[in-house]
Amino acid sequence: QVQLVESGGGLVQPGGSLRLSCVVSGSIISNTAMAWYRQAPGKQREWVAVIGSKTDYADSVKGRFTISKDNAKNTVYLQMNSLKPEDTAVYYCNSPTRPESWGQGTQVTVSS
Repeated sequence: QVQLVESGGGLVQPGGSLRLSCVVSGSIISNTAMAWYRQAPGKQREWVAVIGSKTDYADSVKGRFTISKDNAKNTVYLQMNSLKPEDTAVYYCNSPTRPESWGQGTQVTVSS
């Protein structure tokens, strides 16, 4: 059974940085596209970034966020810089091409 475990969230001031991690167990990610998503209070879950044969980002995070993965650790990362209050959300990872059950996510709160 595939499990997705996100971590690394927290409270950060505007302009700050965080690095999220997503450890995938039960499946190999080396040949699978992986993505980060987020869900803000009262809003639908939205796609943030994807990594496969190339990387791509939502316009709202382009230039500030960087997605990467370590195949040896079966882990996907999201480096988030220049954080804004509108980045506040619960962040999740999943595969856009072979989606699994969602993990618990990790809360990111950007506030002064």
